[in-house]
Amino acid sequence: MSNLDTKNTPVLQRLFGTSKPIIGMVHVLPLPGSPYYRNGSLQAVYDQAVEEALILEEGGVDAILLENAGDIPFRKPDDIGFETIGAMSVIGDRIRRATKLPLGFNIVANAAKASLACAKSSGAQFVRVNQWANAYVANEGIIEGASAQAMRYRRELDAEDIVVLADVHVKHGSHAIVGDRDIEDQARDVEFFGADILIATGTRTGHPTAPAEVKQIRAGAVGPILVGSGFSSDNAAELLSVADGAIVGSYVKGNGKMHGDRVVLAKVQALMDAVRKVR
Repeated sequence: MSNLDTKNTPVLQRLFGTSKPIIGMVHVLPLPGSPYYRNGSLQAVYDQAVEEALILEEGGVDAILLENAGDIPFRKPDDIGFETIGAMSVIGDRIRRATKLPLGFNIVANAAKASLACAKSSGAQFVRVNQWANAYVANEGIIEGASAQAMRYRRELDAEDIVVLADVHVKHGSHAIVGDRDIEDQARDVEFFGADILIATGTRTGHPTAPAEVKQIRAGAVGPILVGSGFSSDNAAELLSVADGAIVGSYVKGNGKMHGDRVVLAKVQALMDAVRKVR
C-alpha cells in the first residue's frame, strides 16, 4: 500500500478538500510535434488551456486534470518528445498560478514518468496513469504497466507527495493479455503496486462507466474509487452512490465531445448542482 495510507486524513479529503471530489479535465489542444499542431499557435494553446481551467474553477469543480488530448495519434511513453513535456509543464505552471485548485497531469499514452516530471516542475499535486499494472493491447500497441519505473522515478524526484490516480481495466484497448484475471483481481494488482486512488472507466471517452464495474473494483480494493468516463448530471446520483468522486471532461464541452469545442460554464454549473444534491 502507498505511504499515503499511513496519514490520518483520508487521501481524497487531504488532496481535494472533499470526500466526493469532481475533477474537471482540460483537454489541451495539439502541441508542437503532433500532427495537428498549427504552426505559430502555441500561445493560443496556452491561453485556451488557462481559460478552460478558469471556467472549470468558476463552475465549482474541486480540481483540474491536464491531458495532451490533441496529440492524436498518441505515442508510446518512450517516444513522447521533450517538447510535449516542456509545453505541458508551462501550461501547468500557468494554470497553477491562475487558479486555486489542485492540479494533475495525464500525459498520454501512459507516460507516467512524463506526468510526474510535469507535476514536479509545475507544482501539481497528482497524476493519472491509465495502465499502472499488468498490460493490454491499445491503439498504440502493447502497453505495459508503468508502476515499477514510475514509483522509482517519483522517489528519485523527491516527489512522493504527488498522488497517483490509476485506471483499472482501462478503456481504449483489448484486455486479452489479462483475460484470465477479472476486474476484482486487476484492482488488487493496481492497488498492491502503489496506486493511491483507483479509476473505473467506460469502454471509450465519454461512454458512461457502469455502476457494476465500480462495484467489481470495490470488491478488490480498499482505497477510494473515482468514475473516469461518462459522468453527467443525469447519472451523478447513481454513480456517486457507488463511487467516491469523478473525472469529467467531454460532458461539459459545448458539443459534449472530447474535441471540437470548449468547456461551457453553464454545463459545469449544472453538473456541480447535481453533485451537491448527493454529496
